[in-house]
Amino acid sequence: MNSKRVEGKVVVVTGGAGVIGKAFVESIASNGGVAIAADIDINAAIRFAEQCKAGQLGIVDAEALDITNEESIQKLIDNIVNRYGKIDAVVNNAYPRNKNYGRKLEDVTYSDFCENLNSHLGGYFLVAQQFSKLFVKQGSGNIVNMSSIYGSVAPRFNVYEGTHMTMPVEYAAIKAAVVHLTLYFAQYFKGSGIRANCISPGGILGGQPEDFLMSYKKYCASKGMLDAPDLVGALIFLISDESKFITGQNLFIDDGFSI
Repeated sequence: MNSKRVEGKVVVVTGGAGVIGKAFVESIASNGGVAIAADIDINAAIRFAEQCKAGQLGIVDAEALDITNEESIQKLIDNIVNRYGKIDAVVNNAYPRNKNYGRKLEDVTYSDFCENLNSHLGGYFLVAQQFSKLFVKQGSGNIVNMSSIYGSVAPRFNVYEGTHMTMPVEYAAIKAAVVHLTLYFAQYFKGSGIRANCISPGGILGGQPEDFLMSYKKYCASKGMLDAPDLVGALIFLISDESKFITGQNLFIDDGFSI
């Protein structure tokens, strides 16, 4: 995808040095936008931004960001506004989790459950809250939250049988809350020029066992597990003016897995 659908728009992508974040940043830049790869790993973000510039993808900047730290968020906002005069959109895409994340239900401790909700869901709230303050002053702004199909439908545990994998209970709780957080922000800021929408992907390829991939694909229409670039069309649509009358929506991208 290479057009000017978001030309001149300044878009911050949290977790911008991750797998999905990189695909988003590249797409924003190649579609004429100013892409900010904001990541807690600033060195990874800088390396990625330099690669984008070398490949002449467009304008990509790297910024340090801890989504659980208000001071870090405000510093990023100030840096970007000082540099570009505005921020048009923020994509809540970071994926913070502790070292015990991903255990089976019986093995999840209360403290781990709460810690992962605090960092992931709490971080999404804090980013959306702080960016909204700027958006209110601007009279416009766009929030895109990354949820998951498992924030809206029950897990299919059978696809994990015979593997070391599971669908973490923390993930389900977080992503379900992200969907409603999106609705809350969309309703709260209705009429202010601020929009909030959600993307709910299915599974993303990342070295999973072949047996799992085959089991997963049985529920899909064609491809099965998706690649990160398969999500970028939805993102560009939501941050472009093509969707200017869309707010409070949750867009599934899962090759039919959830139906």
